[in-house]
Amino acid sequence: MQIDLHAHSTASDGTSTPVELVAEAAAAGLDVVALTDHDTTAGWSAAAEARPDGLALVPGAELSCRWRGGPWPISLHLLAYLFDPSDPTLAGELARVRMARETRAERMVELMHADGIDVTWEEILQDAAGGTVGRPHLAKALIRRGLVTTVTEAFEPQWLGTRYRVPKEDLDVFAALRLVLDAGGVPVFAHPRASVRGPVVPDSLIIEMAGAGLFGLEADHTDHNPEERAQIRALAGELGLVVTGSSDYHGTNKTVRLGARTTAPEVLERITAAGHGSNVLG
Repeated sequence: MQIDLHAHSTASDGTSTPVELVAEAAAAGLDVVALTDHDTTAGWSAAAEARPDGLALVPGAELSCRWRGGPWPISLHLLAYLFDPSDPTLAGELARVRMARETRAERMVELMHADGIDVTWEEILQDAAGGTVGRPHLAKALIRRGLVTTVTEAFEPQWLGTRYRVPKEDLDVFAALRLVLDAGGVPVFAHPRASVRGPVVPDSLIIEMAGAGLFGLEADHTDHNPEERAQIRALAGELGLVVTGSSDYHGTNKTVRLGARTTAPEVLERITAAGHGSNVLG
């Protein structure tokens, strides 16, 4: 079986609609795909209705989190599978984070305006198309103006990486773990050793997270080199955590394709057995 447990749609910062995403997953030869948009479940219904025969859909989300226990705060992402989307506490916190993302993006537009870059808030909202607003939507505006050529370039320090970047409001990672577990979900730490993205958390935090209910670590990810993947697998083995693999697909916003990394069937079985807030479809 070909199982990809991390993919994004236009409900957050992907370029494929939920309907297009499930069609692309089937065309890529996947048997299972997880829809894990940032801090939202908005794409679940459309993806479920459009799911082709032979493709199973795992409902999920990628939660924006932060750890403040070190010398400086570190951003991290928590993949949450099979939680109850109607859980009022989790739904309320995700709505708060999405609103904070929008406020942050507006401030970034203001910073660009101050430097004479005529990006408009209206075009950002149009690109987001009702989904969670993120930096890729700002990147598209810079691309249209010929200031950069790719989303990756737009994320460099002189653009949205530092100069026009505003810190975003996130969930405390242990609060996020509790929210996911209380909503019947299964939490997996996304790309935990992706040092190419910035500072990573120490093993001691992952050990503490495992004690608080973390279920797995995403090891096979494009942003991990072979040594980092091996480190994650070893730590997961010591802690009794599952190991997942996935593409972290964002459509044309990234070059990684669906199914570039996959998860073992027995791992999906364990995730499915642990989740009781929603069901795998198909």
